[in-house]
Amino acid sequence: MSKGIYTEASYDGQIAELEMIREDKRNAMSEGLMNEIEQFYISLPKEIRVVILHGRGGHYCSGLDLAEHAERTAEEGVYHSRNWHRVMDLIQFGGPVTISAMTGAVIGGGLELATATHVRIAEPSVIFQLPEGRRGIFVGGGATVRVGRILGADRMTEMMLTGRKYNAEQGERLGLAHYAVGEGEALPMARDLARKIAANAPMSNYFMVQALARIEDMSKADGLFTESLAASLVQTTPDAKEGLHAFLEKRQPKFR
Repeated sequence: MSKGIYTEASYDGQIAELEMIREDKRNAMSEGLMNEIEQFYISLPKEIRVVILHGRGGHYCSGLDLAEHAERTAEEGVYHSRNWHRVMDLIQFGGPVTISAMTGAVIGGGLELATATHVRIAEPSVIFQLPEGRRGIFVGGGATVRVGRILGADRMTEMMLTGRKYNAEQGERLGLAHYAVGEGEALPMARDLARKIAANAPMSNYFMVQALARIEDMSKADGLFTESLAASLVQTTPDAKEGLHAFLEKRQPKFR
């Protein structure tokens, strides 16, 4: 286990947990918190296949800490936003699968953080919101791409214009969460799913994380061609052969 100022990390075999611990700020996103999240992902041990991300004190992440919001020139603003994009890309494409166990506030930058993860579980206390438009600012951490693709531009526009809030069940229907569970159930479910995902063949997991989101950016023809390349590469691995043999022998596969 390792503890920073804003986060606490623990490791168990192929699974790591990162807990945001800015309880007094509802885990609002500061430069310090962003830096610790980045360092966690950069320094993950090679054997880690799944990360569980959650927040202490009843909240996942309440977004940008406006108390630390500084006036910036246009140039500084671009660099600040692009740094968020870089860290969110690290979470989405850095290698391990990340599961978000969400409670309470999943607001603004918190929603941007959640949608950079691969599996999202919401408890009844969850509130999804993009309030930037009500505060005279605009999203800058990737919401236009990640949240926009989930909701569609039309629904996201209305959400931002009105400051509309969605609860866990609504979020599940819309795709902001993959699971809506009872109180106290998000973290246990995340741990159960983490064990299942970690037991998958590593190259299969890698291509699911790396290829699917990128294929979404492509034309139909380019996407199908990329799918063929991905399928042929994965099928040459020892794990693919083990999976086939296990199926034919009616047993559970034993992947690397």
